[in-house]
Amino acid sequence: MTTLAGFQDNFAEALYDDAGSFSLARHAAFAIYRNTAMRACLDALEANYPAVVCLVGRDWFRAAAAVHVVQSPPRDARLFVYGDDFADFIEAFPPAAGLPYLADVARLDRLSLESLFAADVGVLRPDGLTGLDPDALGARRLPLHPATRLFAATTPAVTIWQASRAGVAVNDDLVWDAEFAVVTRTDLEVVVTPVSASALHLLEAIGAGASLADAALSTLAMHPDAPIDLNLASLLQVGAFAP
Repeated sequence: MTTLAGFQDNFAEALYDDAGSFSLARHAAFAIYRNTAMRACLDALEANYPAVVCLVGRDWFRAAAAVHVVQSPPRDARLFVYGDDFADFIEAFPPAAGLPYLADVARLDRLSLESLFAADVGVLRPDGLTGLDPDALGARRLPLHPATRLFAATTPAVTIWQASRAGVAVNDDLVWDAEFAVVTRTDLEVVVTPVSASALHLLEAIGAGASLADAALSTLAMHPDAPIDLNLASLLQVGAFAP
């Protein structure tokens, strides 16, 4: 490693480590760099996890985020992708223990961010499979769109996330059931669509490379009453596949 590269690495590490051995960090002026770096990270996390901010409030969020920044500083200069492990941090963060849905909401925030910045390719439209005979349709393998993400939670995180992003309160009659969703992006807009467990299983099997016939059989083995045709149609409708 060159002397300049070593200096840069030590400088960056000292921004998030008060007890480090980097000599320049002991100068009072270095606090300006440290405070600027921390503020940038907090602003990035706040932008990347809007539903979590809405649920816990800005002050609580930034206090928790500051702990996360110290434990897990950025590894990439692109702060718009910072915080890939923030949901895991929330899950293990003692002050969040009374909010068992919060980590799942954070994961859905993260998947939405990933979907937004995923590669831009075409979308397989619902009419893209018309005209195929049953054998050809069953043998077809569909690539997932790069922006497609699958989400499953044991909490009603999808309902809570949607209410939070809309800025409204969750209804008092919220049923505490597992929820599932597919995150897609069409026309530069990220959409989170609640789906059934069977639809998510079908999409997961297709994404693993199974043919439509094999994915259907796998889904029916787990969910005997699954409406495979309707599930596939709904996944096509939201743009889950690439051409």
